[in-house]
Amino acid sequence: MSAVLDPTFSEAAPPAVVPMSPNQRAWARFRRNRLGLVSLWLFLVLLVLATGAELLSNDRPIVARIDGQWLAPMFSNPAETVLGGDYTTPTDWKDPFVTELLAQPGNWAFVTVNPHSANSVDYFNPALPPSPPSAANWLGTDSKGRDMLARLLYGFRVSIWFALALTVTGTLIGIFAGALQGYFGGRIDLFLQRFVEIWGAVPELYLLIIFASIFEPSLLLLLILLSLWGWMGLSDYVRAEFLRNRGLEYVKAARALGLSNAQIIWRHVLPNSMTPVITFLPFRMSGAILALTSLDFLGLGVPNTVPSLGELLKLGKDNLDAWWIIVPTFLVLVLTMLLLTFIGDALRDAFDTRKS
Repeated sequence: MSAVLDPTFSEAAPPAVVPMSPNQRAWARFRRNRLGLVSLWLFLVLLVLATGAELLSNDRPIVARIDGQWLAPMFSNPAETVLGGDYTTPTDWKDPFVTELLAQPGNWAFVTVNPHSANSVDYFNPALPPSPPSAANWLGTDSKGRDMLARLLYGFRVSIWFALALTVTGTLIGIFAGALQGYFGGRIDLFLQRFVEIWGAVPELYLLIIFASIFEPSLLLLLILLSLWGWMGLSDYVRAEFLRNRGLEYVKAARALGLSNAQIIWRHVLPNSMTPVITFLPFRMSGAILALTSLDFLGLGVPNTVPSLGELLKLGKDNLDAWWIIVPTFLVLVLTMLLLTFIGDALRDAFDTRKS
């Protein structure tokens, strides 16, 4: 009663509830998963660092000033004659002649954190390869005298970007095939289902062995071959989503308004069928990384000049006494798989509509 008679009393209005779109609710649920959110940020940081591997680990300086002239060896390595040497070959910045030249007054070079590249060999290192970790090589060297930290950094970049390319390619093909089957159905669905069954029975490993013996191994060849089979698992989920969504009321209303099949698929059915696609992306990346690692370990992957995690595991198997080769490689591979698994679990929970 006093609250009614008191002129200074005012009842606070309840806070307004801001409506959220399904994607905003999914992102809010994803952020509540601390392990998945931290894994996502850590994975993005590792991806950025690996992408700029040349700025972190390089046997050539980023910028150098010698005898009054400015040089950018990372982008254009000059010949030794430019520095006053006797050879016309590209400058070896670990050569004693170059190090003595840089020690003179007025000469300097801005080097990377790790002064080694993935394929560079320090011929002036007194330790025989494979050498254990030291001040010159923080993670030691492999059996060919190459720096292990540089090989890991560059190999991680190759694996991650190959997995991204393979995931994108397989996802696009899987969405296209599953959309055709699920939306149109009938003979198209029947024909494509039989094709998937026949194509899935083709021995993929045997074809990879045959093509590896005919053509020179490369990342592009592996990407094409693995993409031929990488779409089939996802297409089944997309097909099921399209079969479910094509009979809903909003699709019937869009068809009654005169929209074409392409417009209905692009505007209405596809956006509402992307849940399995998004939730499976991290797990598909994990499978792509393991596929490349396995092929490189068996010698069916990229050439030896291309750094890869599988090639390092093979070197570690051949040099079991050099623990610094296989242990860091195994830890990097396990960490990558764990991060992608945690991100995938968080995405699956975020798009689960049963969770508020």
